[in-house]
Amino acid sequence: MQQQTILSGAARLALRIHAPATPARASVVIGGAMGVRQDYYAAFAEWLCGQGFRVTTFDYRGLGDSLPGTASGGLRGFKADLFDWASDYEAVVDTAKAALPGAPLYLLGHSLGAQLPGFLNNQHQVDGLLSIAAGSGYWRDNAPQLRRLILYFWYVLVPVATRLFGYFPGRKLRKVGDLPAGVMLQWRKWCLHPEYSVGAEGEGARLRYGRARFPVRALSMSDDELMTWRGTHNLLKLYTGAECSVERITPAELGVGRIGHFGFFRPQFSDSLWPRAVAVLERMRQAGIGTAATPLAGVAGMTT
Repeated sequence: MQQQTILSGAARLALRIHAPATPARASVVIGGAMGVRQDYYAAFAEWLCGQGFRVTTFDYRGLGDSLPGTASGGLRGFKADLFDWASDYEAVVDTAKAALPGAPLYLLGHSLGAQLPGFLNNQHQVDGLLSIAAGSGYWRDNAPQLRRLILYFWYVLVPVATRLFGYFPGRKLRKVGDLPAGVMLQWRKWCLHPEYSVGAEGEGARLRYGRARFPVRALSMSDDELMTWRGTHNLLKLYTGAECSVERITPAELGVGRIGHFGFFRPQFSDSLWPRAVAVLERMRQAGIGTAATPLAGVAGMTT
């Protein structure tokens, strides 16, 4: 594993590169979930590298190793929103593509990491998106146990705590994690709109999602404590120009008690769930659809 620092605008981003010893069959950029550091994906990234993929992980600006300073207090007044994070994603995609220009490049997005690709300006460099435990964040699409508390979270806790601290002190509150104020308040706006990001941000956002021509393959966990089956479908519907499919995974079929929103990336699933990700990536690679050389014809659809 190699560490690298790149610039995204004026922000410095921390990357980790897992490069196989033999020529890579494709490049994979892992886009993390809201508030989740790249450390969380390290075991999976190293395993995926062992399967012949060049894997890049990163922290969005203001998060993890891309946080200025050494303490969460460095976030007080730190300027960043979700469009900045999309720009960070773009910069990482550009870097990964430049390192392996002749190979396909896939995004593997966990939750937010499968939402932000709709805003990328370099979608033409992306050959496919594998979405893990992702969906619309609209509060009515949340899992029932979360929905009981979510309006208090969005209407009371988030605005009060963010204004008081100058950032969202998620670690103190044991919710989500420490986040820049702009990120949290924009995410709040998205989650309160029935059409999530494209509804909250207007026609320009809808058009940007609609420009995506890479295939989207989603894996949905039946026991996801945050995301529902309906929410996953509602996210895929935003990618109106992409060919989409979604697969439901249950703990019972794996013989385990729980997977949840975060479980996919735990090493206990290295013999079960992780090979499914490779199978999806390999099917996209062999099909060769969604590449810059052979773009999709604009077919929109979704299978279950």
